[in-house]
Amino acid sequence: MNILLTGSNGFIGSYFMQKYNKKYIINTFSFQNNEFSNLNLSRINTVIHLSALVHQMGGATKEEYFDINVNNTLELAQKAKNSGVKHFIFMSTVKVYGEESEIVYKEDTICNPQDDYGKSKLKAEIELKKLENSNFTVSIIRTPIVYGLGVKANILNLVKLVNKIPILPFGNIQNRRSMVYIGNLCGIINRIIEVKKSGIFLASDDRAISTSSLIILISKALNKKVFLFSFPLFTILLKKLKPSFYKRLYMSLTIDNSITKQKLSFSNQYTVEEGIELMIKKEKNSADK
Repeated sequence: MNILLTGSNGFIGSYFMQKYNKKYIINTFSFQNNEFSNLNLSRINTVIHLSALVHQMGGATKEEYFDINVNNTLELAQKAKNSGVKHFIFMSTVKVYGEESEIVYKEDTICNPQDDYGKSKLKAEIELKKLENSNFTVSIIRTPIVYGLGVKANILNLVKLVNKIPILPFGNIQNRRSMVYIGNLCGIINRIIEVKKSGIFLASDDRAISTSSLIILISKALNKKVFLFSFPLFTILLKKLKPSFYKRLYMSLTIDNSITKQKLSFSNQYTVEEGIELMIKKEKNSADK
């Protein structure tokens, strides 16, 4: 099977390339480095569109989000359809549902994105579904935080923090966060290619964990002792001064992807514990070489 993969140099794309390059003939395309007019899709069976402008902590304009996440996506999908490609897989996000909440998000939960990133991804989803017909299948994967070898941003910062500081004010946090190990996510992508199913799919590890539990798992994988304590004043100050960090550390965002697993006849290969350990151990091994 011939696959076109965008975002092949990214966190998810590079893992998929390494894991499945013997199963599929994987062609790559970059909107930044390649000329779109020269892209030939005549021999491609499936497009996996991973490249995107992801959520920017420093902020990006609405126009930038929509140009990359909507316009580029639809241009690629239309060209794929016109070229006879049968299957288009789009990587979306749970941000299409909204922000942190006590609601457990499911495949059919009503979407209400709150930022331009989430809005751009939902717009792309809606427009992609309009292109679908009996000869052009569209599969949409929504993910929470993805972690694994090469992860950046919040998870990487947390790993660095635990590695350096043995005493942290993150004790007894009772939130619930769904995440997905990159191996489980790429397993779902592979399964969607195999069964060529249309629809909305959610990628997630089998259980959500609290921030406190996540820190303990990271410390065990690092073979570091960590002492967690509660510091109410710190929590109050963080909520006031850094509300985005407060939400990620103290609030819940959980998903239930039982419909996805049933529809795909899919089971995750890795537990949360295994995913965290693989992320840490592979990072350490890479650093030692």
